[in-house]
Amino acid sequence: MAAKVDLKRFNNSWYKPGKGRIILLLWYIINALVFNSYLLPFNKVKVYLLRLFGARVGKGVVIKPKVNIKYPWKLTIGDFSWIGEEVWIDNLAEVKIADNCCVSQGAMLLTGNHDYKKATFDLMVGEIMLQSGAWVGAKSVVCPGVTLHKNAVLAVGSVCSEDLPKNAIYRGNPAVFVKERHIKQ
Repeated sequence: MAAKVDLKRFNNSWYKPGKGRIILLLWYIINALVFNSYLLPFNKVKVYLLRLFGARVGKGVVIKPKVNIKYPWKLTIGDFSWIGEEVWIDNLAEVKIADNCCVSQGAMLLTGNHDYKKATFDLMVGEIMLQSGAWVGAKSVVCPGVTLHKNAVLAVGSVCSEDLPKNAIYRGNPAVFVKERHIKQ
């Protein structure tokens, strides 16, 4: 008889978000009122709050409205990087965004997934790294454990489950190589 998914046995008690319940509750409230809303569009306040909750945020960072961040203490954003409207940073593991990166509108950085091979649907996590100059196009998805190397581009509406080499443009689901990226001075 073939095994079947048994979600009543799902157990991710091994996973720890890294902060206590009070800090989690405070962050969820601030995330809902300040980040994942249109109520407070000011970057300086957002950067201050991210740093207050343990994020490492560089100078000149732009964070648009309706951004959803799971755990700021597992987030690094380098100098002059942009986070577009409705971006979802589901950082169960570290997300590191280097200098001069762009994460466009509606993109998702997903550090967690489930093991479809196990009846218990076990949680799996992996870090995401966007190296300097990387660009995640609008409505694109970056999966757990992926690195977009220097100046890599994931085109609009694409899904990336493997590392993208430097100066490469990828598109589609799954994302495939399209061409080299040449940046004019």
